[in-house]
Amino acid sequence: MRSLTVARAACERFHPGLLAALEELPLTAREAPDSPIVELFRTHGAPGLLAPEEFGGAAASPLDAVRVLRGLASASPSLGVVATMHHFTVAMLFSLAATAERLTPAQHKMLAGIAGDRLLLASGWAEGRTDQNILLPSVVAEPTADGYRVNGSKKPCSLSASMDILTSSVALTGPDGQPSLAVLLIPADSAGISVRPFWSTPVLAAAQSNEVVLDNVAVPEDLVIRSTPEDAGRLDDLQTAGFIWFELLVSSAYTGVASALVSRVLERGRGTVADRAALATRMEAAVNLVEGTARAADDGLAGDEAVAAVLVARYAAQDLMAAAVDAAVELLGGMAFISSFEVAYLSSAVRALAFHPPSRGSVAEALVDWFDGKPLRLS
Repeated sequence: MRSLTVARAACERFHPGLLAALEELPLTAREAPDSPIVELFRTHGAPGLLAPEEFGGAAASPLDAVRVLRGLASASPSLGVVATMHHFTVAMLFSLAATAERLTPAQHKMLAGIAGDRLLLASGWAEGRTDQNILLPSVVAEPTADGYRVNGSKKPCSLSASMDILTSSVALTGPDGQPSLAVLLIPADSAGISVRPFWSTPVLAAAQSNEVVLDNVAVPEDLVIRSTPEDAGRLDDLQTAGFIWFELLVSSAYTGVASALVSRVLERGRGTVADRAALATRMEAAVNLVEGTARAADDGLAGDEAVAAVLVARYAAQDLMAAAVDAAVELLGGMAFISSFEVAYLSSAVRALAFHPPSRGSVAEALVDWFDGKPLRLS
């Protein structure tokens, strides 16, 4: 499949040998809870993909990044999730680093280790609550003499077993008594951090998505990044960067999973040529939506327009992939489904895109208002 070949070539260019190392393992081993894929990701220098050159990183463009993610996820859906969570956090933080006053020297020092020391960042936003608004975390940081003390838990939190830094969203209470969003950079070996089992399904089990518990974890003031929205209902630079990168990367990762399944239909010549053309058209349309939005971001699309664009691309690609996967499974046939772990696994893994935030229903009103010419309000 041409677009998958392009994606795998991008992955090889940035991370030579990583795909080969992954594919030395059967898919069952790659996707198992005790899989070595995260350490393979680390040892092949992948953590620094989106770090700027001055921080020792590869400084990949948005288009390169979505292609790399698609290539990785085609070989290991779990690693696609891991890479998404790490890379979107890295991109979000370095977007703030471009503005000197947004990050402290301590935060800059921590970021410098991502490429040089191959540090892995876990993204602690989810809290295991149905219909959660990720911009309104329930975990609260209480002020202390030299920073904050944090209690609560984040679940599911990918990279829970391998993280070097936990980036955790919290609510800070302001002078007016109103909570505001902040992100804490917490060394993973900090006293009070523990991990509990949470992920029960075998699908995406190698992503290490468990519950990270924070029990009176002390965080110094200089590792706190505050959001600074001019309007409580609007996104600031921290939230905007996070939304854009997350939706681009997570969408691309799942197009990689779907492409791996669709490519099996093309390689085996299943169905009629019209069947295969229709299947590939759906898949390529999903890829083009994500890549087109990545190109727009690379060309300067920013702010609310970029957030709306990535959400549209994500939901449209999600629908196209669901239809493509249904058709691919049917064309591969019952014997392929019965005899191969891969067909059932890949088709199940693709469905997980629907569970990543924000849910379609939670932003429906905001998107309709945006389409109607109003400001984008996601809180």
